[in-house]
Amino acid sequence: MAAAFILAAVLLPAVPQPLAYHDFADQRAFFGVDHFVDVASNGAFLLAGIAGLVVVRLRRAQFERRAESVPYVVFFLGVALTAAGSAWYHLAPDNERLFWDRLPMTIAFMSLIAAQLVERIGRRPGLALLPFLLAVGMASVVYWIATERSGAGNVVPYVALQAYAVGALLVLAAGYPSRYTRGRDVYLIFGAYLLAKVLEYFDREVLAFGQVVSGHALKHVAAAIAGLLVCRMLWLRTRSRDEPA
Repeated sequence: MAAAFILAAVLLPAVPQPLAYHDFADQRAFFGVDHFVDVASNGAFLLAGIAGLVVVRLRRAQFERRAESVPYVVFFLGVALTAAGSAWYHLAPDNERLFWDRLPMTIAFMSLIAAQLVERIGRRPGLALLPFLLAVGMASVVYWIATERSGAGNVVPYVALQAYAVGALLVLAAGYPSRYTRGRDVYLIFGAYLLAKVLEYFDREVLAFGQVVSGHALKHVAAAIAGLLVCRMLWLRTRSRDEPA
């Protein structure tokens, strides 16, 4: 899968970020804040991130080694920071602000892969790969904004990396049993992520149904639920087998 990501990032033609992406359905302002609902709905990420950090702290003894909690700490920090980055972006959507939306999301994606590597492949390789995965993820976002600033925008590596992250999680879940119970919760997490993408795609259609809330605002909630499902997994699980010495 890593080879497929590299080939896609290198060989596919460059595609700039479509400017229409920033034209969200819900343009309403409340309390003097433009795009209020899209901004405020990011509070769900903050709640999920804080809840996750608390759960990791309270359930630290459930990890076979304390170091195994590190990828989850980074994951929930990424989720919490997404609240700030995405809220900042939605106040005045453009490419420059979108950078700060995507950067913490990428941190969350890549650290979750590292967490699953730790639990399904091995503690040492998973922890060793965490800095590398984070660096690759952040580099894809930095590369994207750099190309946009140069006038030759290319969002392909970032999109390919996101697809790789989702695919890697599913492959790990399907092919490698976890050393902890609740390993199949990864599929629930994927389901919440998939729902978020569907809601994002049908942004306008959802708002048109009742003029209450847009698909994009609900996307934030669904994505935050994915983070809460990670919390639930950590809270409920126990060790099912120990890593060989």
